Amino acid sequence: MKIICIGQNYEDHIKELNSNRPEEPLIFLKPDSSVLPKKNPFIIPPFTNDVHYEIEVLIKINKVGKFIGQKFAHKYYDDIGLGIDFTARDLQTKLKKAGHPWEKAKGFDGSAIISPFFSKKTFTDVNEINFSLAKNGKLVQVGSTKDMIFKIDELVAYVSQFFTLKKGDIIFTGTPAGVGSVDKNDVLTGFLEDKKVIDIKIK
Repeated sequence: MKIICIGQNYEDHIKELNSNRPEEPLIFLKPDSSVLPKKNPFIIPPFTNDVHYEIEVLIKINKVGKFIGQKFAHKYYDDIGLGIDFTARDLQTKLKKAGHPWEKAKGFDGSAIISPFFSKKTFTDVNEINFSLAKNGKLVQVGSTKDMIFKIDELVAYVSQFFTLKKGDIIFTGTPAGVGSVDKNDVLTGFLEDKKVIDIKIK
């Protein structure tokens, strides 16, 4: 299983990062060891003092595909989920300044939270899915896939130009504004539409 992540796919998030709008999707990978086992708490790793949450809509690939045309992309996923891309922001900043890859800041153990998946038929339109994240009961991120710079089918087609997509691969489609840090004893709750699908305690 590959975990393929898309960075800077919402205008408001780009602004809060003081970054520039990408001309094409920004891709990075997380290893399968980054998936936090279900019902486990997220433990802040010892190499960072500034872990940030990033809530994202996920899609799960349902069959092998390479050089997928955008008009056929919808045939390569049936299920939608929600995820949190945890980022060691201080480590990422340090690595970026040095011109080094920043997988250590994004792909460490437990850095990928993956909710249960739901049939895309559950949603009226995959390009208008609402999602949100609450920290200790207070909403901190609210987004909709309608605000994506690169839509889901565009992402599937684009990613397949570089990586053969296989059944079970997961694509994190990007996060909206509102990312922030976590502390011990925080509780993060993620919602897909109005359904609570993530409930994680920080330790």
